[in-house]
Amino acid sequence: MSETFVLITGAWHGGWAWRPVAERLRAAGHRVLTPTLPGLYDGADPTALHLSDCTDAVADLIEGADLSDVTLVGHSWGGYVITGAAHRVAPRLRKLVYQSAFVPAAGVPLNDEVPPDYQQLFAAQAQASGNNTVQLPFEVWAGAFIQDAPEAVQRLTHELVVPHPMQYFTETVEPLEPGTVPVAYVLGEDDIALPPGEYGWERFAKRLGVTPVSAPGGHEACFTRPDGLAEALLKA
Repeated sequence: MSETFVLITGAWHGGWAWRPVAERLRAAGHRVLTPTLPGLYDGADPTALHLSDCTDAVADLIEGADLSDVTLVGHSWGGYVITGAAHRVAPRLRKLVYQSAFVPAAGVPLNDEVPPDYQQLFAAQAQASGNNTVQLPFEVWAGAFIQDAPEAVQRLTHELVVPHPMQYFTETVEPLEPGTVPVAYVLGEDDIALPPGEYGWERFAKRLGVTPVSAPGGHEACFTRPDGLAEALLKA
């Protein structure tokens, strides 16, 4: 049966990053939308934007296209976005799928959910940027986010991702009441963007009260393992 997917990227990405996965879902007969969110276009000025602009953009897309029975997928930071959008469009949703994603807790910004070394890195990058944005250094991108790709792919993708507004990490989204929308969690088998333990990804599936669906690859499986990620999203 054909489904409608709306795929929301993580920090630093535009909707283009979903293309390998989206093409596989479309080949399986599904409708797929991959929006680029406010502030994440190449050359965008994000200084006046807020996290709510992103959640509103997703809700506006779903309402404007009169979509229903939508599987709304959020990768990484995108977990905050899909949660915020779901407050407005819950009746139009079939399911929320968090893909190696942050699941918001009440009053807690994403910045408080990452290890202290990331917090320090984000703060330093934002202060030095001149427009309160964060750009991951190549060493962090290559070593923790896309460690399962050849260096040439690591360097190319690092050139493509854009600075991310710091306020998107420090503003909050209220969690959904349990049972508002069915939820699933997809977790990369080799995802080390967050270290195992206190700050690991596993805590977010527990927060949702679900058993994670395993997917091959690391945090950037949209680039490195699109076949396996598409299969995991369909399974979820």
